[in-house]
Amino acid sequence: MRALLLPLLRVVLRIFFRRIEVSGTDSVPRVGPVIFVLNHPNGLIDPAFLLCLAPRRVSFLAKAPLFRMPIIGAICRAFEAIPVHRRQDTGSDLGKNAETFEAARAVLLRGGTIAVFPEGGSHSDSKLRPLKTGTARIALGAAATLPADLILRIVPVGLYYRAKQTFRSVALLHFGNPFPVERIPLPSGAEPPAEPVRELTARLEAALRGVTLEAEEVNAHALIARAQHIFSAADEVPERPPSLAEEFELRRRLLAGYEVARRHWPERAARLQARLARYEASLAAAGLDAQHLAPKSYAWQRVTAYAFKSLLFLMLGLPAAIAGVVINYPAYRAVGWVATGISKVEDALATVKVLAAALLFPLTWAAILVAVWLWRGPWAAAFVAPVLPLTGYVALHFAERFDRLVGATRALAILLLRRRAFLRLTAERHDIQREIVALGREASGLPSP
Repeated sequence: MRALLLPLLRVVLRIFFRRIEVSGTDSVPRVGPVIFVLNHPNGLIDPAFLLCLAPRRVSFLAKAPLFRMPIIGAICRAFEAIPVHRRQDTGSDLGKNAETFEAARAVLLRGGTIAVFPEGGSHSDSKLRPLKTGTARIALGAAATLPADLILRIVPVGLYYRAKQTFRSVALLHFGNPFPVERIPLPSGAEPPAEPVRELTARLEAALRGVTLEAEEVNAHALIARAQHIFSAADEVPERPPSLAEEFELRRRLLAGYEVARRHWPERAARLQARLARYEASLAAAGLDAQHLAPKSYAWQRVTAYAFKSLLFLMLGLPAAIAGVVINYPAYRAVGWVATGISKVEDALATVKVLAAALLFPLTWAAILVAVWLWRGPWAAAFVAPVLPLTGYVALHFAERFDRLVGATRALAILLLRRRAFLRLTAERHDIQREIVALGREASGLPSP
């Protein structure tokens, strides 16, 4: 069952997210027991990433109520998840967590891997929540019973989403540096002492902070996203876009600098924040993106080549795109309606969208296939079956290519017809970039908050 579900899950993730990157896999031990610890910002999407993209076979610790859900429970069992009984869950029996710990330790004793969300639940907070001690207790208990030739290692894993609830956003799965778990002597069946548990939990928290984005203010992440977007814009299109690992690291530096600036120069930080907001508003009013303000990219040879390739793709893909919209748009709208109606919290929105899409799109295709079968027979239905999802895929890429072409055309028109306004926006971007650099240099010489 697992072998069948994994490829399907990978396809679902690749469709929902326009761009997915994985970094740091070289640091993951290829053999021996490993505990992956992750931040938890995006519901069931988070474990799906690790299950699909980790270089090792993984068993997750998952909250017990998931196992009682009709479809999700079957998926959890197929992926050999281990139920965790939490105090806040209705009808939970905390006594059963002894079985949970034993099952997790058994996987590690076999040299396998488990994955844990030590915050205890998914959330949309601006920083990590205090970690539960269960991960440290499992790790210390397992390390004490391992043979002398086996070393238990913990690998911190960071999940970074540019816009976690948005369809066709981007996501990064980053593996941090592993560290070994200290082996302390324990009598058979005994729980680890409180002090080593606290120390290991603190070390886990520090390791997770190294692979996640944290901010003291709730709105700081949105501010830094705007700053990073403007700061990364260049005067010409780069040969390759920055990797998501580079984008993540830049946001980490910007957040650190902002926290120092907010502490030492609050008025200056507020002025920069207001300037960023005004600039974004100016771009929105012009229908532009900061990446469009690259004058050197509008040389006639580059423009001609880009226009030719884009128009060729659009013309060739138009028939399939129209069919894809007609077939799939009702299900697409229904997914959005279901997700906003059911999901009450931001960190569950993407999960509901994915689950609704996994149900509604196949139902749409099945209904069409039944109609074709009744109208033209089984051979016609067999011919149409692979076409239905393919047209949807073409329509998706058609819409994205068309949107990029419209944006580039609008920017070119402003450059040709309102050159002074275009260059004014470009100059303002340069000034903001210089101000961010200057503030960062000053902040780097001061202690962090």
